[in-house]
Amino acid sequence: MNSLWLRGILVACLACALPMKASAATTAAAPISPADPDKVLRFVFVAPETGFDPAVTRDLYSQLVNQSVFETLFAYEYLARPAKLMPSAAAALPEVSPDGMTYTIRLKKGVYFADDPVFNGKKRELTMADFVYSWKRLFDPQLASPQTWLLEGKVVGLDEVAAQAKKTGHFDYDANVPGFELLDRYTLRIHLKQPDFNLGMILAHQPTSAVAREVIEKYRDAQGTVMGHPVGTGPYILSQWIRGSRMVLTANPDYRGYTWDFQPSTDPGDAAIVAKMKGKRMPQIGRVEISVMVEDQSRLLAFEGDEVDITELQGPLAPQVMAGGKLKPEFVKKGVQLSRIVDPEISYYYWNMQDPVLGGMSKEKIALRRAIAMAHNVREEIKVVWNDEAIPLEYPIPPGVVGYDPDYKSSIQYEPEVANALLDKFGYKIGKDGYRTLPDGKPLTVRYSARADSNGQQQSEMWKKTYDTIHIRMVGDLKTFPDLLKAEKECQLQTRTAPWIADYPDGDNFMQLFYGPNVGQNNNGCNKIPEYDVLYAASQKLPAGPERDLLYHKMTRILEVDAPIRIGYARYRNMIAQPRVIGYKKHPVMPTEWMYFDIEKRK
Repeated sequence: MNSLWLRGILVACLACALPMKASAATTAAAPISPADPDKVLRFVFVAPETGFDPAVTRDLYSQLVNQSVFETLFAYEYLARPAKLMPSAAAALPEVSPDGMTYTIRLKKGVYFADDPVFNGKKRELTMADFVYSWKRLFDPQLASPQTWLLEGKVVGLDEVAAQAKKTGHFDYDANVPGFELLDRYTLRIHLKQPDFNLGMILAHQPTSAVAREVIEKYRDAQGTVMGHPVGTGPYILSQWIRGSRMVLTANPDYRGYTWDFQPSTDPGDAAIVAKMKGKRMPQIGRVEISVMVEDQSRLLAFEGDEVDITELQGPLAPQVMAGGKLKPEFVKKGVQLSRIVDPEISYYYWNMQDPVLGGMSKEKIALRRAIAMAHNVREEIKVVWNDEAIPLEYPIPPGVVGYDPDYKSSIQYEPEVANALLDKFGYKIGKDGYRTLPDGKPLTVRYSARADSNGQQQSEMWKKTYDTIHIRMVGDLKTFPDLLKAEKECQLQTRTAPWIADYPDGDNFMQLFYGPNVGQNNNGCNKIPEYDVLYAASQKLPAGPERDLLYHKMTRILEVDAPIRIGYARYRNMIAQPRVIGYKKHPVMPTEWMYFDIEKRK
């Protein structure tokens, strides 16, 4: 291992290292996992993780670890496109009543948590009560989970228990929730307040993973979270964590495993994957070593030096490796593999609606936001910041997600002359210094926040150009990714480019981003627009189809008129893999796939 790979690790080691006990150390039972400890995958995060408690984790990178350690009831088939739900900890897909208000779910028997001292040397079986406890945690006011929205307003009796907890300051985990009917240890019937045709997909999302109550009560911090001691039933164990630098996952020796038997989609490369993987006992990879490398060039150099097996080519790196959406010949000659998709995401721009300068619903505030939205050249940003590794979007729902409308045309377009005229009309006068003031004559300055890396710096420079075009003074504010997320949740950022990748492949997952009650969770712009909220609540009662699409169109027009946000683009995700990686394909919804592919041993 050379110095480039070690650099980030050694720096973090000067601060602290938190070793994690692998469960194999305390169990005498023979391993049942098919994983080979000599098969090691080296992976890279492009931003630091925040921690590993499913109830409060909000970032993509921590979710990669969570999906490895914890299990949800459902998951997605590896190769199916569009994404197709399949059982995970559940024995089968849910039985749904015709009215969409009752879900009956049966759990696999003989699923066990990884060994941990809290279990006193006994094997701890997963039950449906563990899932109920885990979902209740999303509503505990002490945790202030950003994931409450997943079940909020849906399950009979759950909101009432949460409301009582807010009054008393204590969540009663033993309180009966009529909507969670435990028929036996392995069978749960969920009673909903209204139809929800996406509940199966929601129960495949990492925040609904099962945790053990004993683990939470033993290791929780003052906030009630367990960010550094994850114990789940999944295929891997977090055996080492150097915060912000390195994570090591080792195969859970008690994981039951499965036989690889996924069906190919219409993608041309699927047949080769099936030929190589069909019939293998999984997972095959015994150890996953994850390094955090924020700088683009460091990741590429590590890959070219064979220090990394799989990495992501974000926009600035793509031209060095790709041309015309394909690998350059020199990389093809080396056997490098490319998995390329348009992410089911939107990167959108928001203006904090609670901010005294940009927020509010007065005409002059709406005019200010609309002018800024019209002054920004999305296509130029894609070219300059992302090297054309993104596609512009007009609609809040991206391609590959149910509800996407390829023919929708936004009323907000790039029109800087109109933007300047609008600001003139509403009293934002240009002073002697060349910058505008507020209508009352006070200074007008906008603070744009972005990640403290090369991409964030480029985004900040691009937005500075936009604000200069309409004579508004802008200052850049670069923060670490975890700090951005924390400030955003607390409505402390003034404006930012916010990426959102699908938690589940339905338009509801994107339209909820702008729903008033989701402020403090996923509503990054902290906007509450009553007309939008009424339509969104109505849309949740409908299955996907023309009637719901009509509501989504009306909601999108509201967003354009009031301009709390502007839709930007969806990025390509280019993942490159070394020749030794077998059967890898980037999934559009699942954060990670290393329990679904294989790797050759190093010689």
